[in-house]
Amino acid sequence: MAAAAGGRRAKAPRGAAARRRPRPAAPGADGRPRATAGRPADEEVSSDSETESPLLGRRRREAAEEEVDETPQEKKLRLAKQYLEELRQLEEERAEEEEEELEPSDLIGDRLKEDVLEQKGRLQRLVAKDVQPPDPARIRVLRGHQLPVTCLVISPDDRFIFSASKDGSLIKWEVDSGKRLCVVPGGKKGTEERHMGHASHVLCMAISSDGKYLATGDRNKLIMIWDAATCKRLHIFTGHRDAVSGLSFRKGTHQLYSASHDRCVKVWDVGENAYVETLFGHQDVITGLDSLSRECCVTAGGRDGTVRLWKIPEESQLVFSGHQGSIDCIQLINEEHMVSGADDGSLALWGLTKKKPLVLARQAHGEQDALGLQQPYWISAVAALRNSDLLATGSHSGSVKLWKCGEGFRKLEHLLDIPLVGFVNSLKFSAAGDFLVAGIGQEHRLGRWWRIKEAKNSICIIPLKQKTTASSPESPGSS
Repeated sequence: MAAAAGGRRAKAPRGAAARRRPRPAAPGADGRPRATAGRPADEEVSSDSETESPLLGRRRREAAEEEVDETPQEKKLRLAKQYLEELRQLEEERAEEEEEELEPSDLIGDRLKEDVLEQKGRLQRLVAKDVQPPDPARIRVLRGHQLPVTCLVISPDDRFIFSASKDGSLIKWEVDSGKRLCVVPGGKKGTEERHMGHASHVLCMAISSDGKYLATGDRNKLIMIWDAATCKRLHIFTGHRDAVSGLSFRKGTHQLYSASHDRCVKVWDVGENAYVETLFGHQDVITGLDSLSRECCVTAGGRDGTVRLWKIPEESQLVFSGHQGSIDCIQLINEEHMVSGADDGSLALWGLTKKKPLVLARQAHGEQDALGLQQPYWISAVAALRNSDLLATGSHSGSVKLWKCGEGFRKLEHLLDIPLVGFVNSLKFSAAGDFLVAGIGQEHRLGRWWRIKEAKNSICIIPLKQKTTASSPESPGSS
């Protein structure tokens, strides 16, 4: 069942076993059961059904009395058994489709174990050690935006990429063919109501975990909601007082979190087209935001030097500090760990129970000579392959770097460099981990401090080859 796979509380299955059971009819004056007003939906009706044999009638009365006597504990046990049976059937069907040789009982056990570990933030697939350097000739460059690409997302099924740009345009790409399936061009400022798309720089985007909704945020304070299948605009959310710089859907829901340069986080219900609440706390512009399945989100606070965890139901926040510069990007690795990057060149791994970084890599992309001064390359994008030990970082240093998280997220090990010219403004791993997508621009997504003329405003699809598929459900020493 999808609800269980996503880590949410499994609902009791609907079906014959979960319906209200009929009570036995009270006997009439002649001692026979009275005729009931209606019949159970699944009862077979035939020409002889009115003349019921005494034996059959007794059996039905006994069965009905037995069901009425069922205690709450027995009902809970029966529903749990039925849920496991449905789960077993589902995994058997999946195993047949994928021609897997594992026993169905193993599949159920593995899946339930992964659900529990994922919720605890202890699920870690160890894939980093098997990643091979990609063949530069196989990196695909897709061009369509006139100005720097600022953000991108990959659909949950890994079939499509959505990207946006400083020119206000939105493009939907097919991964296999590299074709543009849909292009929503940018318009002139003030024409948002008449024009279909954005009329200013698009800074962030997010897609719901069911692939239904796409959300985009721009420098003109607007959030636009789109039908991801058709690229038709459904709604515009207003309320932020400055540029919208971060968006994320809560996994398994249509609850949307947004962050802005106005220093606040807002919560929206996209399914109901409704605003929910606003949270305050950062002392500077918020530059990035992320969330997973828990009702909380994490944000990067720019020059206030903090990362914050927002607990939505409690309307409370936890404050983390460790970077020296402006924190420009952030992403959750799992439910208990996150990664962030700053313009002082540092890369930090965090545990959500500790206020200081578990590990801090300084000058992660090296140094540059700027106006005769040695300055670190800014970290402009970070990405994590969810529930794994593989990270990617981007800058304008000429390469994307891959990293391995080791020793319970207390060690960062540089794996390899992937040559890419330009500002890496966005990075995303496919859900399967078989490719990485980079959004490239001649300028940084938030400003125009430098311009790299040789760069192509584009998205790059980088295939990730692995020696063997090696994974572990739990990393040792996770904090």
